Amino acid sequence: MAIIKCPECGNPVSDKAPFCPKCGVEIAGKIKPAATPPPPIPPTEKTDNPQSFNEENKKNGTKNVLIICLVIALIAGGLIFYFYRDAQVSKEQSEYEYAMKSADPAVLQAYLDTFTDAPKVHVDSIQAHLFMLQQGDKDWTNALVSNSKSLLEAYIANHPDSPHKAEAEHKIDSIDWANVSTTNTLDAYNTYLQDHPNGEHVDEAKDGIKSLNAKTIQPEEKQMLSSLFRHFFQSINSRDEIALTNTCETLMTSFLGKTDATKNDLATFLDKIWKDDMTNMNWHINNDYAIDKKEVGEGEYEYTVKFSAVQTKEFEDTSKNGKSLFRINAKVSPDDKISSFNMVKIVE
Repeated sequence: MAIIKCPECGNPVSDKAPFCPKCGVEIAGKIKPAATPPPPIPPTEKTDNPQSFNEENKKNGTKNVLIICLVIALIAGGLIFYFYRDAQVSKEQSEYEYAMKSADPAVLQAYLDTFTDAPKVHVDSIQAHLFMLQQGDKDWTNALVSNSKSLLEAYIANHPDSPHKAEAEHKIDSIDWANVSTTNTLDAYNTYLQDHPNGEHVDEAKDGIKSLNAKTIQPEEKQMLSSLFRHFFQSINSRDEIALTNTCETLMTSFLGKTDATKNDLATFLDKIWKDDMTNMNWHINNDYAIDKKEVGEGEYEYTVKFSAVQTKEFEDTSKNGKSLFRINAKVSPDDKISSFNMVKIVE
């Protein structure tokens, strides 16, 4: 006898019972007991091979290391590219700014050759700047070949930041100096100094002025000398001792043959030349001055003056009236006073 489940309600019941006590379904002789299934075959355990297991782990470890290395390499490569690109962009910007400030065509061309993939706006700006400089070089060549002061001045005006500016100014300086050297006048030297206060020939111009001043009697100097001797003779005519001595140095190197003459010697001369019976005297300068000039100090000159003068004398006895011609040889000090005076009567 076996306990089975009622096929209708599933209630446990003996296979010999005529009916299911729960639902009344016939059991005995109606139900075939199910064959007992064979017991499951237990799985066969796989025997582990230690050597095979180690090799597998080694392969898996190598694979993982390669993957990690690849990831690291990709990250490092990305970082390197990023920083390289950033450095290139920064360098390009720096070189661009430098080139735009430069007046050297070679600098601009080097930028174009180096940064072939630079932003278009940068390339266009550099090319425009380069064209302008190249045009400036053409103008410079024309001005240089012409050796014309006006063209060189026009070049400087049109290209104030040109690298050739200093050379152009040097050329202008040289042209002006060549003209001054040829002219060799005070006006020419003074004009050069006004136009080129820091010129290359400033010292030479000053020496030229100094040399001319030492040799050339200027109109104002001749006027000074003429006025001085006129006053000298007028004081004799008027018998004015004070006026006479004021025209001469306190100590004269020579006066009418006397060395180291003083004001007393001048007063004695004035008394002697005026005779007791003389009623009038007049000295007339012939204005035939021969003047030599010598530098005796920095900007100080001594003048040697030669000229003639006519003395007219009138007496109470008119039969004594007459004229005499004298040749005068005198020197004038840097203080514009007579320092030496000698005269010789010319017999006609």
